[in-house]
Amino acid sequence: MKEQLVAKVYAKSILELGDDQNLKIADEMIKLTEVINKSNDLENVLFLDVFTMEEKKAIFIEVAKKLSLSTLATEAVKYLIDEKRIGILPLIIKEIIVIDDERRGFMKGTIEGNSAEIDPVFKTKIETFLKKKIGREPQLSYIQNSKISAGYKVTVEDLQLDASIDNQLEQFKQSILSE
Repeated sequence: MKEQLVAKVYAKSILELGDDQNLKIADEMIKLTEVINKSNDLENVLFLDVFTMEEKKAIFIEVAKKLSLSTLATEAVKYLIDEKRIGILPLIIKEIIVIDDERRGFMKGTIEGNSAEIDPVFKTKIETFLKKKIGREPQLSYIQNSKISAGYKVTVEDLQLDASIDNQLEQFKQSILSE
């Protein structure tokens, strides 16, 4: 929990500095994350304590140059290395993306159902309903969940809509037992 709070503070600070310099820090961090995820060697260098801070910084600087990262993004990661907080970089990047999405008016969420894929018309109806209810544009991804017998569960941030048969049966059961 503490790391999450620290990551949020770093994310807000980095985004504000990026705003002052008219930089798209979220896009840069997404690009950096993709490269780290594709390279086990880079991930090992950055996150394992086997390498010295100087080795980590030297390799990261080369990666930053190849990715054309801004000075702000490069210095922020170097700072995390110096402060031995590079381990929370993934949390910081996640927070940066969440805050950036909120600023743009987007919300990420999931739709869970039993079938292999969701009907696009139904997905559009859910997105339209959520946009009216919350006032922001949801970006929903579909996840197949074999624990759902029929129907769907929609989760967007702290809002959950449960239109599954399992939930309806549970509510019916509770209403009978409470009488």
